[in-house]
Amino acid sequence: MAGITIHALDDYYLAITLLTTVGYQLVFFSIAYTFKFDKVTDIAGGTNFIILAIITLAFSGHQDARQLVVSLCMVVWALRLSGYLFFRILKTGKDDRFDEIRERFWAFLGFFVFQMLWVWLVSLPVTVLNSPAVQQYAQHPFGTARDIAGVVLFALGLVVETVSDAHRYRFRSARTDKAAICDTGLFRFSRHPNYFGEIIVHFAIYTIAVSSAADGYVEGPAYGALYATIVGPAFLTFLLMFVSGLTLSERPGAKKRYESGSPREWEAYSRYLRRTSILVPFPPGLYEPLPALLKRTLFLEFPIYVFDPAKHSDKKKQQQQPQTAAEPVTAVVVNEQQQRESADGLVETSQA
Repeated sequence: MAGITIHALDDYYLAITLLTTVGYQLVFFSIAYTFKFDKVTDIAGGTNFIILAIITLAFSGHQDARQLVVSLCMVVWALRLSGYLFFRILKTGKDDRFDEIRERFWAFLGFFVFQMLWVWLVSLPVTVLNSPAVQQYAQHPFGTARDIAGVVLFALGLVVETVSDAHRYRFRSARTDKAAICDTGLFRFSRHPNYFGEIIVHFAIYTIAVSSAADGYVEGPAYGALYATIVGPAFLTFLLMFVSGLTLSERPGAKKRYESGSPREWEAYSRYLRRTSILVPFPPGLYEPLPALLKRTLFLEFPIYVFDPAKHSDKKKQQQQPQTAAEPVTAVVVNEQQQRESADGLVETSQA
């Protein structure tokens, strides 16, 4: 479909999407800070993705099939995420993440500033694909092998993320023992299957978006711009692995279990860590005996996720179990009597 293309500030829609994101997040920050209302914080993030996808698609004036698919993928993912987070906050009433910053203006604003960056960067594949700089070139028909692969990967990632979130919620709602370990379903194969699914979703969107450049239909600066949008899924992966995801779940989760649970509970939890991949799903029976090098590289079991009771625990425990139960948790198994692996899958899954 062809229509009137709107050139808004720049030909890549970078400025207009940034300004829209900043304004949108500041509105929600004002509401959340003034009324101490947690129910809008995550909604602000998810719905912002939808707004950017719709705005850039509408402004482009060239709604070809690839644009529609990429924009729709982003909207579907964001709707699911927003719906789940809104449902969860309605059940819990408040978000514990903000207990320490809800009353502090600058600290609370910092969360929304970070959310601005998250939304704007992760939306880049959709934003740039829909921009006049790219759409000035004739686009080849949708349906290439790369397009199909992207759609399949998107569907796979979305299913994994959705099923994982649903399983986690049911587990938390039904359990009576706070020491229980969620080691069924997809959590049997990965301690963070929902993170894995989310990463797959956004690399899939990028795969479809970059198709025009990869197949030689886009040239000049627009060619490089499309490829550069990989910063979006890369930034998301960085966040989940090193900022707000695994680093806040792994070592803190293990520490809490070590200090609050019994030696027997800690031993059971350590066994789960030894057998379960931190991110990439893999059969536990095959994962446990893998060499240390493979776990630290291919399976991303980095030392920053390690909980070592001797270094990280605030409490000296007199273990009633064999000595191995009190020894360091590491991300890889070298000797069963000397090592225990890193922290929990999802803290939200395995803890109250």
